[in-house]
Amino acid sequence: MSGIRIRLKERDAIIQSLKSGVTPKIGIQHIQVGRVNEIKALYQDIERIVDGGAGFRLIIGEYGSGKTFFLSVVRSIALEKKLVTISADLSPDRRIHATGGQARNLYSELMKNLSTRNKPDGNALLSVVERFITEARKEAQSTNSSVPAIIHQKLAALSDMVGGYDFAKVIECYWQGHEQDNETLKSNAIRWLRGEYTTKTDARNDLGVRTIISDASFYDSLKLMSLFVRQAGYAGLLVNLDEMVNLYKLSNTQARIANYEQILRILNDCLQGTAEHIGFLLGGTPEFLFDPRKGLYSYEALQSRLAENSFAQRAGVIDYSSPSLHLASLTPEELYILLKNLRHVYASGEADNYLVPDEALTAFLRHCSNTIGDAYFRTPRNTIKAFLDMLAVLEQNPSIQWSQLVAGIAVTEEKPSDMDELSSADDTDADGLADFRL
Repeated sequence: MSGIRIRLKERDAIIQSLKSGVTPKIGIQHIQVGRVNEIKALYQDIERIVDGGAGFRLIIGEYGSGKTFFLSVVRSIALEKKLVTISADLSPDRRIHATGGQARNLYSELMKNLSTRNKPDGNALLSVVERFITEARKEAQSTNSSVPAIIHQKLAALSDMVGGYDFAKVIECYWQGHEQDNETLKSNAIRWLRGEYTTKTDARNDLGVRTIISDASFYDSLKLMSLFVRQAGYAGLLVNLDEMVNLYKLSNTQARIANYEQILRILNDCLQGTAEHIGFLLGGTPEFLFDPRKGLYSYEALQSRLAENSFAQRAGVIDYSSPSLHLASLTPEELYILLKNLRHVYASGEADNYLVPDEALTAFLRHCSNTIGDAYFRTPRNTIKAFLDMLAVLEQNPSIQWSQLVAGIAVTEEKPSDMDELSSADDTDADGLADFRL
């Protein structure tokens, strides 16, 4: 490892993100440890998507156990395999099923974060559309056809799907804007593709289409996008949805069940082979899955599909082909390697600049173990933050010895967010009793 120099931009991004408890957007390869079997299983999922199949996985782990980090690692593998990735966190105003615009909000957020290998930081929708136009133009030249004819031909498969006709028409509008140097037409087409139109009237006036991407067409629009990115020369689409626990926190029973039905529809499509070149990764906590009253297990059809493999349970092993993948805890040894990686990143890859020796790492982990027990490696987020805080103090105060600091470091156990249940005022068809509390 000592041979790897780390760019200042990557070093700062990694350290600042981890100190504030969030996953770094870049440089994750410098700190990734463990979870080899889980990554192998998801690598196979990605291969299946590239080959025309579909994937569906629930990534289940405790708060602070590294779910979001794991999703980022898988996302970077997908980008390397020429997939387009889209990702978003669910929140009170972003859900996969709604009647008040929350599903459209989620779609818009996904499109904003659309990434490709050349643009891994998001906002890549425009370049995907441009690439599609370029491919169509090349094909038109080589076959002596007109570009609109090639566009129609390439998007013919979309027209059979829900909303596909208008999707194809919007791409054609973008091409017309491209030819006529009409920036307004081009930006309207991108707005439509991002799900930013709120009324059909505006869309009809601006683009001549009769539909918009709405709450009702959330999943169908994702399937259209997966076919479109294929036509633009990519291998498929990977959809990353994190913070699924926000669905579990919905206090309105009908709103919650409607979201779970949408998950069931996606799961069925992916497992039965109806969906193509698309994969879904859903990150959630154990209660989101297991809670018999409000979790996915409260919905019988999902429980039967997501139930643990009883043979694997009896044998004491993990079935990595199951739709729900439970992230194994990092072992104390893996956490030790992680701290070594962090020390290396902090020193920008220069072994001579290490702020602490190896025995400091061991002493630090021993202190964490004595303070919060096993939680220090089961949910490593706070352990990592405390370690980086210690390095920051040593960097700024070279006269202080690490041994003086270790014993005084406060490490707290990771606790779930105590956010209240979300009431769902938009679902006006609720029976009114769902929100009743004694």
